[in-house]
Amino acid sequence: MGETGERYDIAIIGTGPAGLEAAINAKIRNKNIILFGSKELSAKLVKAPKVNNFLGFYNLTGKELKNHFAAHIEAMGIGIVNERINNVYAMGDYFALMVNDKIYEAKSIILATGIEYGKPLKGEEKLLGKGVGYCATCDAPLYKGKTVVVVGYNKESEEETNFVSELCGKTYYVPMYRGEYKLNPNVEIINHKPLEIVGVDRVTKIVLEHGEIITDGIFMLRDSLSPSQLVPGLEIEEGHIKVDRNMQTNIEGCYAAGDCTGKPYQYMKSAGEGLIAALSAVSYLDSAKK
Repeated sequence: MGETGERYDIAIIGTGPAGLEAAINAKIRNKNIILFGSKELSAKLVKAPKVNNFLGFYNLTGKELKNHFAAHIEAMGIGIVNERINNVYAMGDYFALMVNDKIYEAKSIILATGIEYGKPLKGEEKLLGKGVGYCATCDAPLYKGKTVVVVGYNKESEEETNFVSELCGKTYYVPMYRGEYKLNPNVEIINHKPLEIVGVDRVTKIVLEHGEIITDGIFMLRDSLSPSQLVPGLEIEEGHIKVDRNMQTNIEGCYAAGDCTGKPYQYMKSAGEGLIAALSAVSYLDSAKK
């Protein structure tokens, strides 16, 4: 069973306007929900200098709107689980959500992941599971005494890299952001942009803007995965999750909302879709009961 041994009614992945609106509506309808995402809510929202098209909130900065969102979910007692989901598997009557060393279970899911994920490197998808991974703490034991490259897109990747470096023979860190890096002394930092992952049956090297690194394994630690990597079997159309008017995907019990379902990339549209996705998930659960 899940970490707490319970199976949630609805698991929501993402804390932008779509995920938060879905959480609010599922909670109003007394569903047992779990919301995964960042305590900072939406990184994209904070960057908006002015928001003028969100009904009822005229002339606010993105940061001010974010604070209203935060106050709303706090008032409703909705907490955020700050854990990265690595994979979601449809198990028939429930979904298994894999987080590093734990599994959560939910009867239905709402994907509200936005479009913040980076494009895969050349060769990345071809070598996934053949030396390329997205969870360093899960797979580190496979590389005991071997060479590993971690391409990190955020501060959290540093912790995973330190964990890996204690098991691996040699660890390289390729940061995709600027800042101070809190890394073990045995981690070598390489400040060159990665271009391609090379290998036939297994990873052999990563090619950088300047030079290359011969390696046994590569971990790509992005802020979020593309939906097709996150949920195997999910139907994608032109780079977005394919949904119907009820926000239902091709997988029963799985809904999607917000930027990940397509344009226009607007907060109002995302919130509206989050509402619909929650209502659809609720009616799916109610009909399953009957």
